[in-house]
Amino acid sequence: MTALFPLEIETLARLLLDEARARGWRITTAESCTGGLVVGALTDIAGSSDVVDRSFITYSNRAKTEMLGVPGDLIADMGAVSEPVARAMAEGALSQSNAHLSVAITGVAGPGGGTALKPVGLVHFATAATNGPIRHREERFDLADRTDVRLASVRVALEMLRERL
Repeated sequence: MTALFPLEIETLARLLLDEARARGWRITTAESCTGGLVVGALTDIAGSSDVVDRSFITYSNRAKTEMLGVPGDLIADMGAVSEPVARAMAEGALSQSNAHLSVAITGVAGPGGGTALKPVGLVHFATAATNGPIRHREERFDLADRTDVRLASVRVALEMLRERL
């Protein structure tokens, strides 16, 4: 059987699951531009159900508001691809789940949709945990291919989750 994800992502996912399991922590994701790839990488591994609580695929602005409680005014003022929205997504995912840790991803995967202020490859990440502040990270991936931007985003999201454990 062919693996769905590159070895690096599979390895990160396995490490994250093992580390979360050792702490007794559950994880949730709030994904926009990755469309569920982060939770897909986790659930591709047998036995992940004791760590993965749920995932919110909030590709539209309306979904971000309805499912995660991201204020519509915040999206209108800052844009969906922004630090404040990523933070609100992470916080909303944590509050709407039974997880201890969340990650949120929102960005411009391309090939279209980019602007001078928000170019293709711009991705905002945020993690929220029951025991600490929300953390944010911005990446500007210099990758022309949509799949490459999305997979790079999965890698960063998994790394950020591991850093919070």
